[in-house]
Amino acid sequence: MSKPKQPQEMKPATAAAKLDVYLPATPPEFRAGPVTREQLDELQRNPPQWLADLRRDGPHPRNVVAARLRVSNSGLARGGVTEALTTAEIQALSADPPEWLVRERESFAEVRAEQRRLQERRP
Repeated sequence: MSKPKQPQEMKPATAAAKLDVYLPATPPEFRAGPVTREQLDELQRNPPQWLADLRRDGPHPRNVVAARLRVSNSGLARGGVTEALTTAEIQALSADPPEWLVRERESFAEVRAEQRRLQERRP
């Protein structure tokens, strides 16, 4: 006989990355132990209030901050952004972009355009 199948588990950091939330901002019970695939699926289907609030207001992880500012993760680092930002902080940066943000957006747009051009050339 075969063993009963164990549920697939992941570290809280992995689950937070899959949910696009900043791990230190999650509740202690989320960070306390492993998260099963079923729990992750349920969080994605029916997000609890804490998850909805984090996704809406932040603080957001670097990949989300970069996407919302339309720059790369490296561009954030070059701009000196090393901490997680809230939605309000991201909106403030977008409303009055500093020179580094304007420069990084231009660079990011050029890279994306080049990637699209190369993709179109492939048979």
